[in-house]
Amino acid sequence: MSLCSSATKIKVSSTLEKSTGKANLIDGNPETCWTSQQGLPQYIQLTFTAPVTPKVLCVTFQGGFVGTECEVQTPSQEGWCAVQKVYPEDVNREQKFHLNEAQFYEIVAVRLVFLKSSDFFGRITIYKLDLLSE
Repeated sequence: MSLCSSATKIKVSSTLEKSTGKANLIDGNPETCWTSQQGLPQYIQLTFTAPVTPKVLCVTFQGGFVGTECEVQTPSQEGWCAVQKVYPEDVNREQKFHLNEAQFYEIVAVRLVFLKSSDFFGRITIYKLDLLSE
């Protein structure tokens, strides 16, 4: 079951242009996307209306603009804390990453920080982003 909804608040480090804005990340339309400006790191932050326990991260990148090293962070008293790393492939298909349930138990927000990109300029393009509870 998807944990992202229209009530999920989205914050991003940058947006290339208005037509590739952050709302496209979770709109369910396979033809819309979010594209960052150049430069690393880039991030996406999701804030939920109630605590959630995500178990799977699903992401569909544009090949050639993939965040090939990603820290998955959760909030702590000291700020954001990296709790897991994932390494997406440079492909156009949906990729799924299982999350350590103990690290993501009843969180109110999550941040994906892209430390590396397959794009020389550090741009990231994502067509679909989702967190699943199962």
